[in-house]
Amino acid sequence: MILSDVTMQQLPNVAADIIQYDSQNRIFLFYGEMGAGKTTLIKALCQQLGVEGAVTSPTFSIVNEYANKNGRIYHFDFYRLKTQTEALDMGYEEYFYSGEYCFIEWPEKIPDLLPESYISVNIYQQTDRSRKITLDKF
Repeated sequence: MILSDVTMQQLPNVAADIIQYDSQNRIFLFYGEMGAGKTTLIKALCQQLGVEGAVTSPTFSIVNEYANKNGRIYHFDFYRLKTQTEALDMGYEEYFYSGEYCFIEWPEKIPDLLPESYISVNIYQQTDRSRKITLDKF
């Protein structure tokens, strides 16, 4: 699925489309350059899923946990990891295989630890400040 010329105003609708893309899959890997809008999109997804509190980047904590009426949402930012062992040490498996939503920024830092089934979300910055977003099922 390709979503082109996405603007900030369209994020709520885009977030709904992303969640419905494969309603059985709850693991989302976010790829994009620094500043592409990964965290901004994850905020929109969390709002769409009913998170009422603040959604912030877990750059230093590595994982943030949010609550909604149906359970938990885990938001990861692996940018600062030096090795995959750090993800092992934090018990990533408990999160990834919990059945809860997992939104993972910088998954390229943990290539050997990714689950078999997930949605890849690629965000590309356009020259007009809009974004192109592609979704693929794995």
